[in-house]
Amino acid sequence: MEISELFTYVIIVIGLFLVPGPAVLLVITRALQGGRKIGIVTGLGIASGDLLHTLSAALGLSAILMTSSLAFNCVKWIGAAYLVYLGIRAFMAKPGQSTDITLAPLRPGAAYIQAVGAEVLNPKTALFFLAFLPQFVHPASGSTFLQFLILGSILASMSIVYTTSIVLTIRPLSRLLVKLSPLRKWEGKIIGTLFVSLGLRIAIQQR
Repeated sequence: MEISELFTYVIIVIGLFLVPGPAVLLVITRALQGGRKIGIVTGLGIASGDLLHTLSAALGLSAILMTSSLAFNCVKWIGAAYLVYLGIRAFMAKPGQSTDITLAPLRPGAAYIQAVGAEVLNPKTALFFLAFLPQFVHPASGSTFLQFLILGSILASMSIVYTTSIVLTIRPLSRLLVKLSPLRKWEGKIIGTLFVSLGLRIAIQQR
C-alpha cells in the first residue's frame, strides 16, 4: 500500500471513530461501571472482535451475512439478546455504597469476553469489514490475506488507542457527575438502560 493510500485509510478510520457506535458506548458504560482497568480491557475486547471480523472477511466467511438474510438476522438477534441480557442484569443490580459508580464486581476477563462477544455478534460490523477493507486490498500487490490482516491490525490498534483515551477521560468526569447529582441509587438503572439501548440499536439494523 502506498503512503498516500495508507494515509487515506487512517483518516477514514479516524472519521468513523468520531461517530459513536455501540462499541464506544459499551466502553464508556464499562468504564463508568468498573473503572479504568475494566474500561481499557473492554476496549481490548472490542479490538479483538474487530480482528476476528478481519479474519472472517479475509476468509470470505462474512460474505454469508451479505447474501443470506437468515444468517444476518440470526446473528443480529443473538447479539441484541446478549446486550439486552447484560442490561437487565445491570438494571436489577442493587445500588453501590461507595462514591464511585459501581455495580456487581466485574473481573477483567469477564469484561473482555463480553466485549468480544458484543463486537463479534454485531452483523453490521461484519458487513462493514467486508465492504470497507477490500477497497484497500490489491491482489496485484501480493497476498490479499496478508493485506487484510495488516489493515485490520491497523484499525484494531487505532481502536485501542481511541477507546483507552476515552476511558482515561471519562472516569474523572464521572466522579464529578456523581458529586454534583444524586445518581447513586439510579446507577444500575442508567447503565442497564444503556445496555438495553445498545441491544435494541443492533436489533433494528437493516442489511
